[in-house]
Amino acid sequence: MLLSAKNLKYQMVGKRTKKLTERFIRPYKVKSIVLTNAIELELPSIVKIHLVVNISRVKRYTGQVEEQRKETPQPVVIEGEKKWEVKKIINKRWVRRRDKCLV
Repeated sequence: MLLSAKNLKYQMVGKRTKKLTERFIRPYKVKSIVLTNAIELELPSIVKIHLVVNISRVKRYTGQVEEQRKETPQPVVIEGEKKWEVKKIINKRWVRRRDKCLV
């Protein structure tokens, strides 16, 4: 189960904004179901919250599908420089006065 980070307070290094933090934090195992609307999670000692949380604060974890994993292509070395070969340009748009291509 993924734990919601909505009401958690972080001791952040530097000044990270709330907008850039994760909405849910890592998958945790369920120890037991306490009530119909509360479950007990196996949390590490670093997390300073109660082990029993409401089910509205957790979300079922589904792993990434094998076909969806992005594999970064290896660069082609031409004259000592690393370059990537583009097979096809799928889409193109203007972003801040420059072309941005989806390959």
